[in-house]
Amino acid sequence: MPKVLVSDPIDPSGIDLLGQVAQVDVKTKLSPEELIQIIPEYDALMIRSGTQVTEAVIEAATQLKIIGRAGVGVDNVDVPTATKKGIVVVNSPEGNTIAAAEHALALMLSLSRHIPDANQSVKAGKWERKKFTGVEVYKKTLGVVGLGKIGSHVATVARAMGMKLLAYDPFLSQERAEQLGCRLVELDFLFQESDYITLHLPKTPETQNLVNADTLSKMKSTARIINCARGGIIDEEALGKALESGQIAAAALDVYASEPLGDSPLCHLEQDIILTPHLGASTEEAQTNVAVDVAEQIRDVLLGLPARSAVNIPGLRPDVLEKLKPYMLLAETLGNLVGQLAGGRIESLDVRLQGELASNDSQPIVVAALKGLLSPALRERVNYVNAGIEAKDRGIRVVETRDASVRDYSGSIQLSAKGPTETRSVTGAILGEDELRITNIDDFPINVVPTRHMLLTVHRDMPGIIGQIGSQLGSFNVNIASMQVGRKMVRGSAVMVLSLDDPLPEGVLSEITNVEGIRDAYIVNLQ
Repeated sequence: MPKVLVSDPIDPSGIDLLGQVAQVDVKTKLSPEELIQIIPEYDALMIRSGTQVTEAVIEAATQLKIIGRAGVGVDNVDVPTATKKGIVVVNSPEGNTIAAAEHALALMLSLSRHIPDANQSVKAGKWERKKFTGVEVYKKTLGVVGLGKIGSHVATVARAMGMKLLAYDPFLSQERAEQLGCRLVELDFLFQESDYITLHLPKTPETQNLVNADTLSKMKSTARIINCARGGIIDEEALGKALESGQIAAAALDVYASEPLGDSPLCHLEQDIILTPHLGASTEEAQTNVAVDVAEQIRDVLLGLPARSAVNIPGLRPDVLEKLKPYMLLAETLGNLVGQLAGGRIESLDVRLQGELASNDSQPIVVAALKGLLSPALRERVNYVNAGIEAKDRGIRVVETRDASVRDYSGSIQLSAKGPTETRSVTGAILGEDELRITNIDDFPINVVPTRHMLLTVHRDMPGIIGQIGSQLGSFNVNIASMQVGRKMVRGSAVMVLSLDDPLPEGVLSEITNVEGIRDAYIVNLQ
C-alpha cells in the first residue's frame, strides 16, 4: 500500500479519503531536517502553506510521485525541481472561491452599516443609533478590479442586490463582461466613478501598490474600498492618510503587505476601517473543499490516473514531453509577450504551428500558449490543466492553424491575439540546443533571445532615434544588455527590442514615448 505524508493541518475529510487507498501519516511541525530524513519513505506529500518543499526535500524524495497543496499558491514548493524529477504538483485553485467572494461581500455590507463599531458600542452599554446611521448598497456603483472566478461571483451577487457594476480586467472579453452585467472601463474611470471598489487580482510587480496616494486621490470622498485578494496591492500608509484626512470614507482589509499585521498605523484609526486576519478562505466548507479536492488528486495519481489541477507538466508521456518541452516553453513565452503587446483584453488567439511542428500534437502547445497569455493576470492560479478553461471563462476564442511549409526555420510557432481594436502577432522558433528566439513581431523580422526585462518600441526609421532612446535610458541608470531592430523598408516603420538588466523605473516609459518618431512603447516583463 502506498504511503502519504500529511505535514500540515488538513481537514479530516481529506485524510479519510486518502485512507481508503493509502497509509496516511500525519506529522505536522516537522523541521526541515526531519522532513528530509523521512520523505524517502513516502509516495505522496500533502501540505498547506507551512511546509517548505525545497530542492533538498525533493532530491531526498526517492519515491515521491505527487505533492498536493491544499490551497491555491504553490510558492512554498520548488516546482521546477519537482518537474525535473517527474513529480506532479497539484493545488486547489477553486476550493475557496465562494468563501473569498462572500467575505468581500460581508466586509462591504459591514462597512455600509458600521456593524463592527455598532457591536462594540452596544457591548459597552451604549445605544448610539444616530451615530451609526449607514448607507444602502442598492443602486450604488461597485467597481470590481479583476473578474476572475472570485470577482465574477462578487459581481453576480452585487448585481442581484441592485448594484451597478463597473469592472476593470485587461484579460476579459467584452462579451464575458456583458454576461456578468458589468461595464468594462479603464482603471482611472473605475476609481473615479465607483461608490465601492473591491480588489480581486494577484500580487505582481504590476499590481504592487496599485492603490496608492495618486489612485486614492481620484476616489469619491464617500467611496469605500475592500481588499480580500493579496497584501501589497494597497499602499497601507497612503490608505491610512486618505482615511484620516477624509479623502475616502472607509476601507476593509483582509490581507496585508506583511502578515501578521502587527502594530500598524491602520490599527490605530478610530473608525471607518475594518481589519480581519486573512479570513478569506476560512470557512468550514472551503477547508473541506480544498482538502477533498487535493486528496482526490493524490488518490488518482497513486492509482495511475491523471491529476486535474497539475501546476507542472507531468501527465504527458515522458517521450512526448521531452520532445515538446522546448516548444511548450516557447509557446508560453510567446503567449506572455503577445498578451502584453495586445494590452491583455483578448477576444481570440490564433495558434499557428509551422513547418515540422504542423504534424505534432497541438494541444500541449496551445495550452502552453494560453498559460503564458493568462499568467500576468492569474499567476499561480493558471496552469497547464486549467488554462483552456480559464480562457473560455474569459470569452477568449482559440483557433488552431497548421502550416506544413518550411520558412526560415524547420519548425516555428506564430501567435496572433485579436483585441477590440487591433491584432498583434509574434513568431518564435527553437535554435540549436533548445535556444528560444523571437523571430517576428507584427511581421517585422527580428532575432531576439527573450529575456526577463525588455523594452519594445514601434517607431519611424530615422537617424538618431536609437541614440535618443539610449540616452533616455542612461539618464535613468538603465543598462541595455542587447538591442535588435527589425524593419521592412528604409525610412518606414520599425520595431526595436531592448533587453535590459533591470526593470524600468517609473517615469521612463512616458519619457520615451515623448521622443519624436516613437509611435508606441511597451514594457515587457517575461517570467
